[in-house]
Amino acid sequence: MSVARRTVTLARMTTPLPSPPFPRSLKWAVLRGLLRTVGRTSHGIRVGFRHGFDSGTMLDYVYVNRARGAFGVGRLVDRVYLNAVGWRAVRARARLLQRVLRDQVAARPGRPVRVLDVAAGPGRYLQDVAAAYGPERVRVVCRDLAAAGLRQGEALARARGLTNVSYETGDAFDPEPPAAGAPDVIVVSGLYELLLDDDAVRTSLKRLRGLLAPGGVLVCTTQTRHPQLELIANVLPDREGRPWVMKCRNVALTEGWAREAGFGNVRSRHEEVGLFAVTVCGEAG
Repeated sequence: MSVARRTVTLARMTTPLPSPPFPRSLKWAVLRGLLRTVGRTSHGIRVGFRHGFDSGTMLDYVYVNRARGAFGVGRLVDRVYLNAVGWRAVRARARLLQRVLRDQVAARPGRPVRVLDVAAGPGRYLQDVAAAYGPERVRVVCRDLAAAGLRQGEALARARGLTNVSYETGDAFDPEPPAAGAPDVIVVSGLYELLLDDDAVRTSLKRLRGLLAPGGVLVCTTQTRHPQLELIANVLPDREGRPWVMKCRNVALTEGWAREAGFGNVRSRHEEVGLFAVTVCGEAG
């Protein structure tokens, strides 16, 4: 584990999960038991327990949105799971990110647009964008520290015949300049809500700005609210086996940090479910 990764791990643990009162703790214990028994008939829930419910592999399953499971009850449980408000918002967030990326490609006619996602997982929605334009217009680098997600993305890209999407191990909080050249667009999706320490987000924004090509933009997501935060934190484990604790922030806070990092043109849009904002951070226009 790199120094940066250790720092982020500590940042995520800054606010310990308080012990709930007895009636509520009993409720969470019952739900955990149900998920680990009946819930495992759902393929998606099994993926979550194996890789972490916050993992790129889990998100890829959510993007596909096809219920699978053992017996009839497994598919039913899986459909209920995939229809949870958080996962519906994640899919809406991916659609909005695709629209934003297409806007960025359109704004740079006549040359390939280099895209770097610093915590991409399998990067399915990025592959969709790459497939829509081809290697003459879009080249995508997907980075992650989770080898399973990278392997899954590579296999999917091969199956789709995509030559303009590559995968490499990389720490989002200790980023190296891409070998192919400075990116026009850097994507940070679904990462900052996992950080409980605000300073870790602010530091990340500053570091990533330094990687951008002239005229480049940073595209990041912010979780502004979530009605099931308590349930998630008490029932679902993250990729490191700890309680999956997330932090919601006002999008104006993220926008302010982006300006503090040196971005001059900062604007945000909300996805249709209303849990996430996508912020585009560029140079002053």
